[in-house]
Amino acid sequence: MRPRIVVAGSINLDLVVRVPTLPRPGETVGGGTFAQIPGGKGANQAVACARLGAEVTLIGAVGRDATAEAALDGLRHAGVALRLEQSAAHTGVALIQVDAVGETTIAVAPGANATLGAVELPQHDAVLCQLEIPDEAVLSAWEATSGLFCLNAAPARPIELDPDLTVVNRFEFDSLSRRDGLVAVTLGAEGARLLEDGEEVARATSPSVDAVDGTAAGDAFTACLLVSLLEGLAEDQALARACAAGALAASRFGAQPSLPTAAEVDALFNPGRRG
Repeated sequence: MRPRIVVAGSINLDLVVRVPTLPRPGETVGGGTFAQIPGGKGANQAVACARLGAEVTLIGAVGRDATAEAALDGLRHAGVALRLEQSAAHTGVALIQVDAVGETTIAVAPGANATLGAVELPQHDAVLCQLEIPDEAVLSAWEATSGLFCLNAAPARPIELDPDLTVVNRFEFDSLSRRDGLVAVTLGAEGARLLEDGEEVARATSPSVDAVDGTAAGDAFTACLLVSLLEGLAEDQALARACAAGALAASRFGAQPSLPTAAEVDALFNPGRRG
């Protein structure tokens, strides 16, 4: 049976410029190429979960503007069910620069995402949130969860709740107000660690890939770790599989277009890959 996941999160349209090098403050870099790509951490993770085989519902907010349709296109194509609030604010936008080795800079104008209030949940096995939406929305989702609650605590800020599973990078880890339960810490190309109540219980390395764009690598990792645990994989194997998903996303351009399917992940996934 497919795991049922509800994602409460952000929906953006990414305006992406690929440049040879990222500009320094005050510097202009020419020779770029431009693309508009559906994004937002909530939408990215919803699409990622769906491509990995889950039955997914996304709760979010968009504006009453033409940008909303472009931002929702990837979700609809992936078969994600939508529960949307319409806002007088503009649909969220992210300005992304990507250099020749896949490093990024990202500036986000949240728009309608910042207006999302308390949410009501359909039936689910797990709920997944990030911090590109207000605390009220995240806390209401946590309080209403009847299954596993997963928080990708990014962008980092303190929030008082107690997730069953938390996903952060090494810098966001320092901002966590609680570190009990399962905490996955991503380490980029070095892989990831899984902690339980502060003690390391698993470590995995990432498969080697040619990095193209790291925009949604963390979203692919988070989605794959959650889906894999819901499907009954052991913690160490779920962590290694999530590292494979993140590596695949980093090897492709764009946010949602880079997110792998379950078959693609399993073709790269090595259950014996551990640190």
